[in-house]
Amino acid sequence: MTKLMQKVAIMEPANPVKSTGIINGKSSGILNWNDIAYPSFYRTYRELLSNFWIPQEVNMSPDAKSIVELSPEELRAYKLTIGLLATLDTPQARLIHGVSEYVSDDSVHAIAAIIAQQEVVHNESYSYALSTLFSFEEQKEIFDEARRNPTIIARNERVMRAYDDFIQDPTEEKLIHVIVYSLILEGIFFYSGFAFFYNLARQQKMNATAQIISFINRDELVHGKFMSELLRAVLGENPHLNTAELHEFIENEFREAVESEITWSDEVLDGIVGIDLGEMHTYIKYRANKMLKMLGMDPIYEDAHDNAMPWIKAFVDNFDETKTDFFEARNRSYEKVDADNGFDEL
Repeated sequence: MTKLMQKVAIMEPANPVKSTGIINGKSSGILNWNDIAYPSFYRTYRELLSNFWIPQEVNMSPDAKSIVELSPEELRAYKLTIGLLATLDTPQARLIHGVSEYVSDDSVHAIAAIIAQQEVVHNESYSYALSTLFSFEEQKEIFDEARRNPTIIARNERVMRAYDDFIQDPTEEKLIHVIVYSLILEGIFFYSGFAFFYNLARQQKMNATAQIISFINRDELVHGKFMSELLRAVLGENPHLNTAELHEFIENEFREAVESEITWSDEVLDGIVGIDLGEMHTYIKYRANKMLKMLGMDPIYEDAHDNAMPWIKAFVDNFDETKTDFFEARNRSYEKVDADNGFDEL
């Protein structure tokens, strides 16, 4: 049984400015970015700041016209996917705050504050998009369906149970587990939904919604990268937590997550023009392999080393000054995408 953790004091001036440990360390509560244990965290902080956006900068009026072009299958998938994404983003803001309360590195607290803010913006963006397209009663029904849908309930249950368990009984082992689950949520559970909206956009449908999704996608890529760095830092400083049982846990939970995401994609995306479910299955496994690689672990899906849907890369660019390749470079947005065009982490 691992040690029960205590919340970090808001300020302890007698302690050093630079934390003595990422967890269970001593820190004054005063952040000096020029004197932190992990300089890469400052780069993450800067990346997060450079990604700032608000939903209202996207004009949704074209989608109000485009929505009538959707097939019944596409309209159903649009509603269900928006609802699903809301169920994933809403608890993340609370979780990242809860985790930061037990981390004794003040740079993590600062990053967690920005990540939480971005998750709130993501959630607002779903409401913003729906307010342009549906009546208030239809909007409420979309969110109600998300909390009633059996597949959504089943696929989120393991993650949310672990989140609640950590908040109620915070141990070192449970901290590691919720970071792993957060990686799963940020790196696997969003991605068939993202692909659905990008598929609409490449058919010149619902481009405004897809632009919002591309902003969210870009944020989540940074979130996932940071959570992997946080996990590696905790394990590096606390080798007693880096056990064979943990590696087995990670592999098992990633497999469970992939199966849940495949089940969801089969339910929602069957019959969607432009989506091949076999390719989607491989893409989901590919995402799992990518996240495991970020943790320094071997891939678990030998048939998914490559992105089976490389056209997705045109919609979200690398970590640079631009917001999205697809929406800011329309002249080449519908060209065939090859392995060299786009963002490697997709």
